[in-house]
Amino acid sequence: MSDTPNARSLDSAVGTASNHLHDILAQAVEYAEPAAAVVVWDAQSELSVALTDAYRRCLPEATFIEFDRTPQATILGAFELLEAGDLVILIQSTSFRLAKFRIRVELFRRSIKVIEHPHLARMPGPEGLIYIDSLAYDGDYLRGVGTALKERLDRAQRCVIHSGGEQLVFSSGFETARLNVGDYREMKNVGGQFPIGEVFTESADLEAVNGRVRIALFGDTSYSVNRPEGPITLVVEQGRVTDTLDSTPEFDAVLASIREDEGQVWLRELGLGLNRAFTLDRVVSDVGSYERMCGLHLSLGAKHMIYNKPNIRKKDARQHVDVFVDVESFTIEDEVVFRDGAWLTESP
Repeated sequence: MSDTPNARSLDSAVGTASNHLHDILAQAVEYAEPAAAVVVWDAQSELSVALTDAYRRCLPEATFIEFDRTPQATILGAFELLEAGDLVILIQSTSFRLAKFRIRVELFRRSIKVIEHPHLARMPGPEGLIYIDSLAYDGDYLRGVGTALKERLDRAQRCVIHSGGEQLVFSSGFETARLNVGDYREMKNVGGQFPIGEVFTESADLEAVNGRVRIALFGDTSYSVNRPEGPITLVVEQGRVTDTLDSTPEFDAVLASIREDEGQVWLRELGLGLNRAFTLDRVVSDVGSYERMCGLHLSLGAKHMIYNKPNIRKKDARQHVDVFVDVESFTIEDEVVFRDGAWLTESP
């Protein structure tokens, strides 16, 4: 978009949001009447109210339920009326809780489509405008670049992250890469948390990751994106962070927390973010949203819900902290696939 977040207000961005949400509904989750739609929302943040107004424009026949003013039994009763292929949208300033009812899990079990917008209160004012920009759905770009990167990663043995003159080398191949690009045609469940735009994997052998990598931002102990004054260099030996250069007290606290829980700091996820609304300069505070930023991120800590490793016991894996790379380029085998803030490949 040509205008900047500071030049716009959330009220004026409702029209933009409704356009983006229309594309998500039609192209990504493939929702269409006469299927039913239920929107559960709250009024605890400006962004939540703005998104609700945008969905009202897109779904005038939907049932809208204000979470804080509605008994939980009534909300559950509305869900009970839904059938496979219907849609639930959750617009949450924090994260909704319905006793022991795990909303998305239970709805997916019944083949109901779900769109989640959590933790919106973490992104006030201009950040909310960046978040709205991140909802733009460019299916050709997301699916084309995402598929191309997945195919390259699935057959690769070696990748290198170049950052500030440092190199982090992955040398043993990768787990099967997963896509989060709004293409649910071959998936059991339709929907998930938005915004989207990511390809992720991890080293097949966690100990085959060595070198140094500079990070520009990280998720701190308050689950917010933290920007230090300058990049922090991580020293990685056999898949573990063994030292840091130019660290900060906030990042030291993150590492100390991981070590207290797990004894050491594993490096696990390799995330390739595709969402061009988020960059190292266009940042929102919510880590779960910013994780899709156009560039590379890694996870620290032993926890990963998708990939199992024989040398990591699930009950001992407690932390998953995203860190965002100050990347110059990224190579898969000898091919440069990311440089100057952009992905360079669009087709397999």
